[in-house]
Amino acid sequence: MITSFLFYAFSLILVLAALGVITSRNPVHSALFLVLSFVQSALLWLLLEAEFLAVVLILVYVGAVMVLFLFVVMMLDVGIEEVKEGFTRYLPVGVLVAIIVVAEIVYIIWYRGQDIFSVVLPEPYPETYSNTQALGGLLYTEHVYAFELAAVILLLAIVAAISLTMRQRPGLKIQSIAQQVAVKREDRVRLVKVDPSEDR
Repeated sequence: MITSFLFYAFSLILVLAALGVITSRNPVHSALFLVLSFVQSALLWLLLEAEFLAVVLILVYVGAVMVLFLFVVMMLDVGIEEVKEGFTRYLPVGVLVAIIVVAEIVYIIWYRGQDIFSVVLPEPYPETYSNTQALGGLLYTEHVYAFELAAVILLLAIVAAISLTMRQRPGLKIQSIAQQVAVKREDRVRLVKVDPSEDR
């Protein structure tokens, strides 16, 4: 009973946060709504007894990817008006995708409500089962190359984001190591002798 209540509560907050992502006019607000969506998804993973995936979702997506995304949004001077211009152009495709997703969800809910014997809910795992160990065994044996490739792609994304922020644009202050080394004391510091007995 309490599990069903928590599921519907987390799902409701997740849907509202997802709507906030696509309806917010400020990209930073959208990113924060996306963080809330990730947290609610992690709570749903916890209800499914997938603790490792929930922790990874928080650490990787909220702690790393979203911080990187906020860094890119705030540093690249994204033109809000330019982003809004393409909204109406892609609106029919977005509405079509949303209708398909909603239809699939409604079909799954209706299919489970028909009391069909082919639908079997997964049995809960015993207390000694460790999904972290099972997932780690799969990642580092059968899917180790895909795992390493994903790490390289994330590294490239970070390097690309940093290089984009360092592009030449008006008003950008760039550090010049040669000028800093060539500075002399006389150019920066002026010593003034003051007579301590002089009245002020």
